[in-house]
Amino acid sequence: MLWKFWLILSGVFLVIEIISVGFLMFWFAVGALVTTFVSLFTDNIAIQSGVFIVVSTGLLFATKPFVNKILPKEPKIKTNSFSNEGKTGIVTIDINPTEGSGQVKIDGEAWSAKSSDNTYISKDTEVIVEKIEGVKAIVKPLK
Repeated sequence: MLWKFWLILSGVFLVIEIISVGFLMFWFAVGALVTTFVSLFTDNIAIQSGVFIVVSTGLLFATKPFVNKILPKEPKIKTNSFSNEGKTGIVTIDINPTEGSGQVKIDGEAWSAKSSDNTYISKDTEVIVEKIEGVKAIVKPLK
């Protein structure tokens, strides 16, 4: 009688897979489907649960490396503040490492700044952003 439960569970896992598109729940759906057939031959819930766990995790671990090779690798896109790395800007307030002051304007936004090599950079100097550390842009003069 448990074959209905396993069949419904397989359907639920397939619906979750369709929603999540992570290609993870599919293997649990297959495990539940295999367990549906096993439940036709035995009423022992321990055996059925064991088959479900073994088949699902076995398929998951056996196929995950293969799936990772087949799926296309999406390029990492820099977002938020890290998208400013590599951009040029203009110093609006002198960058003075001894005073810890300095500001640059990058794409119309004002950023606190410090020089990458702890040198003084005067106002109106064009700089390139090497990296972002917290709320500070680490810059060097554009040559």
